[in-house]
Amino acid sequence: MPRFLSSPVRAYGIAPFPVIVALFVILIGMVLLPGCGGSGNTPELGTVEGVVTLDGKPLPEAQVDFIPASGRPSMAETDAGGKYRLQYTADNAGAIVGPHTVKIHTAVDGRVDRQEELVPPRYHADTELKADVKAGSNEINFDLTSN
Repeated sequence: MPRFLSSPVRAYGIAPFPVIVALFVILIGMVLLPGCGGSGNTPELGTVEGVVTLDGKPLPEAQVDFIPASGRPSMAETDAGGKYRLQYTADNAGAIVGPHTVKIHTAVDGRVDRQEELVPPRYHADTELKADVKAGSNEINFDLTSN
């Protein structure tokens, strides 16, 4: 058979079935992946930043969790000066507008460098912290005490 009449896949010695499967997988990925980002269904967010202190001193490397009544929580980690800025997703800063329960803790699962909890349970496991996120910019500071 002349080479120009044969399939281009066969002409290069590639089996057609794996090529068809690979093209099918790529096509499915192109159809489904654009919906994974969730940018089309992002709720109204307010940007949230602030400072966390413990006994008047900045609390570094603490995890700050804002948990709304419904929906995805927002998280941040404090820097050396106790400052934090919440992230809703990797691409979206802030938190859902409305009331939140807030948890602040230093012992984070999966971190081997910080297993000791420096923050009393009333700020994380049995939290009494609340915050109300408004549309736009929010500065919410937390002055925690160890006793």
